[in-house]
Amino acid sequence: MDEPIIRGPGEGEALPMGTTHGEIKAAHADTRGRFALIDTTFAPGFRGPPPHLHREMHDCFYVIDGALVFQVEGRRVEAGPGTFLAVPPGVVHTFANESAEPARVLNLFAPAGLEGYLRELAALGRASDPATMAELASRYDFELADS
Repeated sequence: MDEPIIRGPGEGEALPMGTTHGEIKAAHADTRGRFALIDTTFAPGFRGPPPHLHREMHDCFYVIDGALVFQVEGRRVEAGPGTFLAVPPGVVHTFANESAEPARVLNLFAPAGLEGYLRELAALGRASDPATMAELASRYDFELADS
């Protein structure tokens, strides 16, 4: 039987990634792999990941504070508080914080797994080269879009 997951503010596994800070509220081990939920604050000017897609995973975003700009299959979406985006498998997307204010977002992955990529990314810090990043991404459902 599954146990309830109850995590208050500041509770969860910390993911420090430079000027961005994430907190894993639910991970693969908590949900039998069904989903993961991360509460992330993106610093002003955060450039975001390169355009990418996921073969199996739905990548969902709910903006709590601030604003992010998403590119979803070439469409620009300015997402302020209360905006929800659900990006299905196979859809190329990326996002950035183009504003001068932090942006806080809940990011839900279904199924879970991408939080492992984020853990490894946080452990690498800023010293990672493109080849290392590509190898790391290849182990998770994270595929760079063709240029």
